[in-house]
Amino acid sequence: MRLTFHGAARTVTGSCHLVEAAGRRVLIDCGLLQGSRAVEEENAEPFGFDAASIDTVLLTHAHLDHCGRLPLLVKRGFRGRIVTTAATRDLARIVLLDSANLQEEETRRHNRQARRSAKGRGEAEPLYSLIDALDALDSFDGSAVYGRAVTLADGLRATFHDAGHILGSASILLEADERRGGRSVLFSGDIGGPGHPLLGDAAPPPRADAVVMETTYGDRCHRPYADSIAEFYEAIQDTFSRGGNVIIPTFALERAQEILFAIRQGIADGKLQRSVQVFLDSPMAISATEIFRRHSECWGPELAEQFGHGRDPFAVPGLHVVRDTSESMAINRIVGGAIIMAGSGMCTGGRVRHHLKHNLYRPDAGIVFVGFASQGTLARRIIDGARSVDLFGEEIPVRARIHTINGFSAHADQAELLAWRQSVSGAGTTFLVHGEADAMAKFAALVPEGRVEMPGLHQTFSV
Repeated sequence: MRLTFHGAARTVTGSCHLVEAAGRRVLIDCGLLQGSRAVEEENAEPFGFDAASIDTVLLTHAHLDHCGRLPLLVKRGFRGRIVTTAATRDLARIVLLDSANLQEEETRRHNRQARRSAKGRGEAEPLYSLIDALDALDSFDGSAVYGRAVTLADGLRATFHDAGHILGSASILLEADERRGGRSVLFSGDIGGPGHPLLGDAAPPPRADAVVMETTYGDRCHRPYADSIAEFYEAIQDTFSRGGNVIIPTFALERAQEILFAIRQGIADGKLQRSVQVFLDSPMAISATEIFRRHSECWGPELAEQFGHGRDPFAVPGLHVVRDTSESMAINRIVGGAIIMAGSGMCTGGRVRHHLKHNLYRPDAGIVFVGFASQGTLARRIIDGARSVDLFGEEIPVRARIHTINGFSAHADQAELLAWRQSVSGAGTTFLVHGEADAMAKFAALVPEGRVEMPGLHQTFSV
């Protein structure tokens, strides 16, 4: 069994791992690189393998940094099936269509500017188009069920295990029967921490000969969830006391639903005022919330109990769902007393950038970050203390109060990652991926047994 790392190698995004076993070539994830413009331009570079040579893709979950280059894979010749869970298939549909739309919009904007500023320059093309995304979605097979093996070929099978990260997320065990005996490798995908209200905890991992695991928070532990909720309510009330708006850059999958759940609970418990206006300004998050309601097989006990008693845990009093662009623009006329949730979570695109433009310079406003921000992103620059940031060609001073609350993270922290790894028996080698270099190195020192590798891009190993 040969394993090659074509993404998320000593960096956080762009998951893409190739396994060659039992005469087949299987790709685990095919995600977008996210961060600075220079990093994102690397998405158009060659994969490091021939897309047409891939037999099957196994998709761990629907976050863009895990599925976002699937349309490009199809565009470059992939004709196999993309195997995943039903919930991931449904979420990936809205994620990939939205991504394709953004790719096309960005290209049109770039070409308009190029025509005005530089004569004779050739026009750019999007990384992939809406048609490419639809072609990729035609290849999806959402038949994977937690704990049930999927046969990929003679002597090759994959089993999906609940990763507790987002709806439908999975760790994937790939097992190959070869001439010199069977070998297995477990891909963690992204692992969720325990105790969050919407999903159940990650399933105990199975035995494997090798492990490929994420290390996003391999260097730190999160605050307890209850403390983070209290801090979240305090940030909202603090902003309202100054007369400003609360802007929450929101990941559409999981984080938006978790924040809605927390706001609803805060109002019910008297921690937040009932009269608050809440705007969910993210068409993708609105659609993802509807998908959440459909997939009861993924609900955690707390969510299942609420739905079982006829209560919609996402139905916040005073909630306005905003799909139309003109409605989104109208929100910017509100100068105080509103909670505005908008994508994207790292502020790399989407409607939140407009809301930041209209609120970042206000000392009475509060910007509440509730998720991971990669190096080079606008969110990271604000969190790290930038005094001003460029938004739509205009330098906006940062005068709003900035809050960073990491206990909402859908990623396991250092202690939780270590506990997960210690539960995997038989693994002689641990490959660390999906983390910044410092975080990965700190986690590597804690792995209790076997060989630890931190693969470089396109590096190959035998298992």
